[in-house]
Amino acid sequence: MKILITGGAGFIGSHVVRRFVNSYPNYTIYNLDSLTYAGNLENIRDIENAKNYHFVKGDITDDLFVENLFKEFNFDAVIHLAAESHVDRSISDPLLFIKTNVLGTANLLNNARRLWINGSLVRPGTRFYHVSTDEVYGSLGAEGYFTETTPYDPRSPYSASKASSDHLVRAYHHTFNLPVLISNCSNNYGSFQFPEKLHTTYY
Repeated sequence: MKILITGGAGFIGSHVVRRFVNSYPNYTIYNLDSLTYAGNLENIRDIENAKNYHFVKGDITDDLFVENLFKEFNFDAVIHLAAESHVDRSISDPLLFIKTNVLGTANLLNNARRLWINGSLVRPGTRFYHVSTDEVYGSLGAEGYFTETTPYDPRSPYSASKASSDHLVRAYHHTFNLPVLISNCSNNYGSFQFPEKLHTTYY
């Protein structure tokens, strides 16, 4: 199996890449990252020479690049973590978040559809796993928790862009029968955390 993991040089992505490379030696893992401020190859230096691991530098918003990547490597699955993800930065530059999180996700979805779906037939064993955020649900209410059925209520350009990407993923499933999964995880802390995430401004 060939798995594309986007954003695999970032905080969470690097842990996902490492887990797959070490736990599934018969899988070939392709780590796609544009290496912006939050992506650092030092996060995955320990696996850079693994036989089942390949790093690819590139931008998910570049449709021709993504199309050629899918054609060349014929991926069986995508784990999509690449995103602009800091609320404060989204207030300073909302269009960057829209470009990366919405257009980038659309490019990945469209190329997965081209590769995996022929008419009404879906290639067996394929899956597009989209990693989102609980911030699409808005501010935490009196209940103290969100569920998958909580109505979407994004409150920042970041959360709005992630909500948009979630809707695109669901639309590609319902329209084209693309096999998808979405997870809306909450705040994560640990090794390789980008320092600015330790300071959060609430709005």
